[in-house]
Amino acid sequence: MSRFDRYLLSQLLSLFGFFALVLVAVYWVNRAVGLFDQLIGDGQSALVFLEFSILTLPNAIRLVLPIAAFAATLYVVNRLMQESELVVMQATGFSAFRLARPVLYFGLSVMMMQLVLTNILVPASQRILSERSAEISENITARFLNAGQFMHPSKGITLYIREISPTGELLDLFLADERSGTDRAVHMARKAFLVRGEVAPKLVMVDGSTQRLIRADGRMAITRFSDFTLDLAGLISVGGTGPVALNALPTRVLIEASPEAAAATGAGVAQMQEEGHSRLAAPLLAVAAALIGFAALMQGSFSRFGLWRQMALAVGLLIALQLTWTWTGSLALEREGAWPAVYAGPLAGLLLAGAMLWWAQRPRGGRVFA
Repeated sequence: MSRFDRYLLSQLLSLFGFFALVLVAVYWVNRAVGLFDQLIGDGQSALVFLEFSILTLPNAIRLVLPIAAFAATLYVVNRLMQESELVVMQATGFSAFRLARPVLYFGLSVMMMQLVLTNILVPASQRILSERSAEISENITARFLNAGQFMHPSKGITLYIREISPTGELLDLFLADERSGTDRAVHMARKAFLVRGEVAPKLVMVDGSTQRLIRADGRMAITRFSDFTLDLAGLISVGGTGPVALNALPTRVLIEASPEAAAATGAGVAQMQEEGHSRLAAPLLAVAAALIGFAALMQGSFSRFGLWRQMALAVGLLIALQLTWTWTGSLALEREGAWPAVYAGPLAGLLLAGAMLWWAQRPRGGRVFA
């Protein structure tokens, strides 16, 4: 690698780190706000919130890498053009393709980062996140038992607990069940506690009463008890295993799309193949985005005011590339065996960048943005 390549590559990587940090922070804060409301509202601790936030970071980084690479390329090339550094290199005989070599190295570096993220780190973090979410959904105490407030764990169920002791006893419990259209049941107990059941937890109430109102004739039956066990299955949804998320499966399993994997995820073969091949095609977008940004700015010439028209062109081409990526992904989802369509967007971006670099080498009079 020549000295010029190392210089330009170092500039691109330093600005890439800055833009990636800013974009990840913006995305993560936006995601963390909703996560905070969800977890803290369900009674989880700050440590659980921090754990979930960290597990969402690989996916956030994966999403912003191509945009950060594109922004870094525009900023660095625009600055070098304003300071005449690229103009001098062109005067020494460097072609547009030769100048693009460090940009290609930069794009390949970002592509390798994204390959590791999409195929290793993101699936691993999503698997851990799914497991932890299942554990929390089964923790009924954390989800539904909050002292001093009326709670509605499911439709037609109202629960109130005056106080929860340090040992886990529920003091002065009130539970109303209005799911039935024929009667209404109200359970009250001086204290209660939860025990593990085969399907769902069981509520053991001590020293209380059950009031049952028959709606048809308005009769009420009151039963007093010293202890009474109520199975919470059906009263409170405690979650379950559910289907496996596609983003938690290894890439090889998705590409093979075996009947066993399809049954575990509940997804079709086309959907699994599209997800698997997208993990291999998406990193190419980082290379295409960097080269398109560089090639678009090479359409202009030296200007102290900056290459604003060329930058607008680059942004428009990036939007078109993203729309093409989305459209080809939808085509791959329509039928089995159409997964090659997901590679069309990145390859089209690379071909477009090559064509623009070739056009940039033409005489100045033939340029659109001279």
